[in-house]
Amino acid sequence: MLDSSSLKNEMLGKKTWVVVGVTAKKDRFGYKIWKILKKHNYNAYGVNPNYDEIEGETIYHSLKDLPSKVDVLDMVVSPKLSIKTLEEAKEVGIEYIFFQPGTYNDEVIQKCDELELKYLTGDCIYATLKRME
Repeated sequence: MLDSSSLKNEMLGKKTWVVVGVTAKKDRFGYKIWKILKKHNYNAYGVNPNYDEIEGETIYHSLKDLPSKVDVLDMVVSPKLSIKTLEEAKEVGIEYIFFQPGTYNDEVIQKCDELELKYLTGDCIYATLKRME
């Protein structure tokens, strides 16, 4: 298994991300992360069953609805929703999961291991990209 720094660099090198838990609420990380990924030239999709679009961009109701293959899934939902999302991620071929703080617990991590997904915890993609600006 890669150490977290190598894994993070590998993820940052992938250009197609999906933010699960994207929101139109501008003060929330689900919005900020989606926007900063786009700002840094990532192809960033949003998944949230409560939205059809945000700022004119299509928001997908599930990972299965995405129009193209995604490299990295950024998780911005509760552990209860995270665990359900992992099975779907595996089904659609997403290999990398970036967990935002508060989106995972022991059960979620165990599921990642069972599904043989590469995942990162204890970090924030928003803070990482902000530091690069």
